[in-house]
Amino acid sequence: MRIEHDGKRPKIAGSARIAPTAVIAGDVTIGENCSIGFGAVLTAESGPIRLGDNVIVMDTAVLRGVKSAPLTIGNNVLIGPHATLTGCTVEDEVFIATGVTVFNQAVLKKRAEVQINAIVHIKTVLAEDAVVPLGWIAVGDPATILPPERHDEIWAIQKTLDFPKAVFGVDRPPEGQSLMPTVMPRYARALLRWHAADIELE
Repeated sequence: MRIEHDGKRPKIAGSARIAPTAVIAGDVTIGENCSIGFGAVLTAESGPIRLGDNVIVMDTAVLRGVKSAPLTIGNNVLIGPHATLTGCTVEDEVFIATGVTVFNQAVLKKRAEVQINAIVHIKTVLAEDAVVPLGWIAVGDPATILPPERHDEIWAIQKTLDFPKAVFGVDRPPEGQSLMPTVMPRYARALLRWHAADIELE
């Protein structure tokens, strides 16, 4: 399904393969010889998505461009099933395995490899040829790569990256309080407003 969003239509190279159940919405550019799998979603919700050439987006992956962080994918990149990428930059020849999550403003340099169920956190810069092992977390600039059981070390870096401010534009609430009652109503209204005029294309 191809959708015009915010007056912008996807631009897809003639040599690209798009599965019939994939969703491509808004300001999305897909380069030559790309393949977008079944159930994949590429949505330029408030920022553009750019895919280079020879990019494979496997089934059920979700790619999202956001206002403060366009999503840019280089050439010769594999994005595995169930992967989620939001507003990040992926350079050439990067391998992103099944179930990987890459957050806003992260940068994956050339030939980096992110293995199954690993995480590249917000504003993290992964060096050329770096490997994030299965289930591990890369956090910070430059990235520190840690196993999940080292949560205190991860949090010490992650907290300074300020996810609430970077993603939602709000301060982290005091201990024992949640940002959800403030952010979710506003975010839901914004999504409704942004998508009210979407048009499904033939």
